[in-house]
Amino acid sequence: MAKKKIISESSNPKKNKKDISVGVVGSGSFATAIVKMLVENCKVVHWCVRNEFVKGAIELRGHNPTYLTAAHFNLKSLKLTTDINELVSACDVIVLATPSIYLSDTLDKMTCDYSDKIFISAIKGIIPKVNDVVAHYLRDEFKIGFRNQAVIAGPCHAEEVAMERLSYLTIAAVEDETAEKLEGIFSSDFIKVHTSKDILGNEYSAILKNIFAIGAGIASGLGYGDNFTAVFVSNAIREMEAFLEAIYEAPRDVNESAYLGDLLVTAYSLFSRNRNLGNLIGKGYTVKSAIQSMNMVAEGYYAADSIYRTAKQKNLKLPIIDTVYAILYEGKNAEKQFKKLTAKLN
Repeated sequence: MAKKKIISESSNPKKNKKDISVGVVGSGSFATAIVKMLVENCKVVHWCVRNEFVKGAIELRGHNPTYLTAAHFNLKSLKLTTDINELVSACDVIVLATPSIYLSDTLDKMTCDYSDKIFISAIKGIIPKVNDVVAHYLRDEFKIGFRNQAVIAGPCHAEEVAMERLSYLTIAAVEDETAEKLEGIFSSDFIKVHTSKDILGNEYSAILKNIFAIGAGIASGLGYGDNFTAVFVSNAIREMEAFLEAIYEAPRDVNESAYLGDLLVTAYSLFSRNRNLGNLIGKGYTVKSAIQSMNMVAEGYYAADSIYRTAKQKNLKLPIIDTVYAILYEGKNAEKQFKKLTAKLN
């Protein structure tokens, strides 16, 4: 039997690791993948996990007990805690990687001084408490300005990071210096990093692609083939562009990887939890039973309601968003709704 690889050791033994203090909040699959990226470059990565069970399991076995369990860590590279104040106090850079529905409960416990910290959102969903994106939530609720924020965008499935398959990140930050610093701690032999200044565009596109992926999954479950899916995704990127321009105009090209690339992988990949949720619904599961059958959060479900209402406020015509919303929140029949949608796509 082959020995398990200790993923905190760089493939380049001569590589000098950085002393920058960085921490990750969250213990799901993408949080675990981010820790994997960071241990390639940082001597120690602080990791705030959900509870003492998860912390103890990682300390005992060297891997997350629930997600990406094949990824083993050298414990000398980790400093585990369940206390967000301990992590934030110790770190200059904090990566938020909890599901969006749990972020407010997590950050409400933060009482330490965080005024000079950089917060990176790896969250691809709407914060239910305020019905808004993470960037606005951090700014409005915690007075963390955009200069102290960054956003991670894909295409980058956690499962492929765990296998060290070549993956690409886009890191959006206002300050060039911040972007360069973050690029340095995330880049590795299997992670290529590009930078952007479009914080809101990258965040909204990551949310939108999850909703579109649910739609692609529904189509698959209903028996639609590759030809339809190609047309579906082509229309989806146009809907994404229209939404982004209505929300926040900025110099951007939606054909870049952070927008179109992330949409493609989320709509097509079998690793995509949002596509898998849609596939179950297309096969006849009720929305509730499909959600309950999954062991991970499909962010697109929670985001669909907010994005739909925002689109209506902006008087946007987005047939795919409308269709997914009708199925998820109005109890409409998926087969009938997609039959209507086919007449609106081109």
